Amino acid sequence: KAMCSGKLQTALLVAGYFVYLLVGAAVFQALERTAEKQEKMAAAQMKEAFLQNFTQLTVAEMEQFMKNLIEAIQNGVYPVGNESQFEESNWDFSNSFFFAGTVVSTIGYGTLHPKTAGGQIFCVFFALFGIPLNIVFLHRVGKMLSLLCKKLGKFLYEKGMRKKKIKFLTLLFFLAMGILVFLCLPSVFFQITEGWSYSEGIYFAFITLSTIGFGDYVVGKQSDRKYFSYYRVLVAIWILFGLAWIALLFNL
Repeated sequence: KAMCSGKLQTALLVAGYFVYLLVGAAVFQALERTAEKQEKMAAAQMKEAFLQNFTQLTVAEMEQFMKNLIEAIQNGVYPVGNESQFEESNWDFSNSFFFAGTVVSTIGYGTLHPKTAGGQIFCVFFALFGIPLNIVFLHRVGKMLSLLCKKLGKFLYEKGMRKKKIKFLTLLFFLAMGILVFLCLPSVFFQITEGWSYSEGIYFAFITLSTIGFGDYVVGKQSDRKYFSYYRVLVAIWILFGLAWIALLFNL
């Protein structure tokens, strides 16, 4: 009964956690998408005006254009290419879910952030409740994975192995498996999908899972590449379970 109750609690926690992220993603999308469209239209108009008059611009006007351009890029608007690129939103569901995941995991790349007053206020409350929920989620998943460690340890003990050696081998096994599953293999995936070198993929994976999150490398941000649907959702799920693996190492 206790085991069934624990499994039910874990299932409810995981379901509740992902529902929280899904609701957060939907709200961020609803609050930010309209404002983003207006920013993109303004950036497109600025670019068009510059192309029509760039031979007649004064130094002051040129400097103002550069300031406006830098501000647009900081807000996630890249006025490059044709108008069809302006139809692609930084706040589609995949990006919104990815953003919600980086908020509760405290990675905070900084390349995508809410700009409306409503989005910023919602982000405060979303993080306020989401970060503790994320800690509980990681602790529970880490606890589940540690049960696998106990089973492995029990198996080795029955084979006549000493306890100290069992502890060392168990830690080594989950460390090696985690490095393979959460660092080495994803880096190959990022190398293919993003066009990064393998070392850049390793660097991104480590900086992300350590929650440092510099923001110098972020998935799905290159305008000249076509990404499959829900690519960033998949990366967000990788991040969450990668953090759970790190939580397991702390438990061990």
